[in-house]
This record gives sequence, C-alpha cells and structure tokens, in this order.
Amino acid sequence: MKNADHTPEAIEEELFFRFGELNSCREDFAALYRACVCAYERGGKLLVAGNGGSASDSEHIVAELMKSFCVKRPPDARLASSLAEMFGERGAAIAGKLEGCLPALPLTSMPAFTSAFSNDSDPSMAFAQLLSGYAHEGDVFLAITTSGNSKNILNALAVARAMGVSAAVLTGRSGGESAKLAQIAVRVPADDTGRIQEYHLPLYHALCAMLEAKFFGAAERR
Repeated sequence: MKNADHTPEAIEEELFFRFGELNSCREDFAALYRACVCAYERGGKLLVAGNGGSASDSEHIVAELMKSFCVKRPPDARLASSLAEMFGERGAAIAGKLEGCLPALPLTSMPAFTSAFSNDSDPSMAFAQLLSGYAHEGDVFLAITTSGNSKNILNALAVARAMGVSAAVLTGRSGGESAKLAQIAVRVPADDTGRIQEYHLPLYHALCAMLEAKFFGAAERR
C-alpha cells in the first residue's frame, strides 16, 4: 500500500486532533519541524540531549530517525549502486538490508567520554563539549528538559547559538531559562515532570513521522 495520504500535514493534523491540549505549542512545534527540514535539505543533522528520562527520549528520537519508522525506507541510491559495483552479489545483498537514514546523534550515548570529562573537567559542560565537536552551522540541536533549567542543557544551547546551530528546546509550561536561550521553544501545557514527559512523547513521535513522510513519503507503509 502506498502512502498517498501519509503526509507531514496529515500527521500534524492527527497529532493535534488527538491531543487538543497541545495546540498551545503548535506554532513552535511547526517551527521545529521546519528547522529540521531545512537542516536535512542542506545535508545537516539533528543532535539531541537530555537528562534522566529526557536522555531516554533523546535516544528514542534518534532511533526513529536513523531507520525505518512508519514507512519502509530504501537505502541511499548512490550507496546501493556503489556496493553492487564494488562487491557484486554480496554488495547488492548488503544494500538490500540497509535503510534510509535521517542523520541524528544522541549526545547522551558517550559514557566513556562523559565519565572522563566529568571527572577531569566540569560535568555541566559535557553536552556543550560534544556539541562543539560534532555540530556544524546549519544543524539543529534539540534540547529536552522538563524544568527548562538544567545547567548542562543551558550551556549546550549557548554553544549551539554561538556556532550557528538552530537551538530548540522541548520543555514544560514555563520553559525556564531554556526558553529564553533557545530560538525555538516547544512548551507543553504541564508543570509536573511525569506529565511533561507524557506530552513530549506524542510530539516527538509526530516530528519523526513527519520528517520521514517528507523525505521518504513515497515508500511503502511498514
């Protein structure tokens, strides 16, 4: 079955129909989506970071972007062709098992670096340090913080801004200091940590699905 109706617009409409209370952050969510589209169209990537449960959300987002999510994504055509030309049947078999990617990197997945940096330097600078090494102008940094005031997130947002990286935050109702630092602040209508995280899930699932539909929308549904 083809995805004629599986469009970013349809996914967005369904999200805000199912979770009407999230309409308060719809405009900022749309801005985040547009920033990600712009980054991917220019060959950039998404970098994500958070603490605790938000660290798990960061990993979750990257997992949905780096492989097929709602649709079966074909591998990069040039890569598939090169594999077949260089390695024949074996290369074609490898290409047949690859999937298309939307490049994304969780800054939460570096335990050796993080423990070393925390021991040798300032723990609140770990995300900022990783961002300074991995990010390039035109990328998007998505910070996830329920309080909006996590020091390591604030430091990373400042570095993102200084590097010309689009700085976005997914946070709670107040947004804290992060909403002032970020260029895009998606603030869900909740104050309790657990409820904030519950709202974050449908938002980032929709974001991933919308990006996939934008760049792989002609593929078959999984």
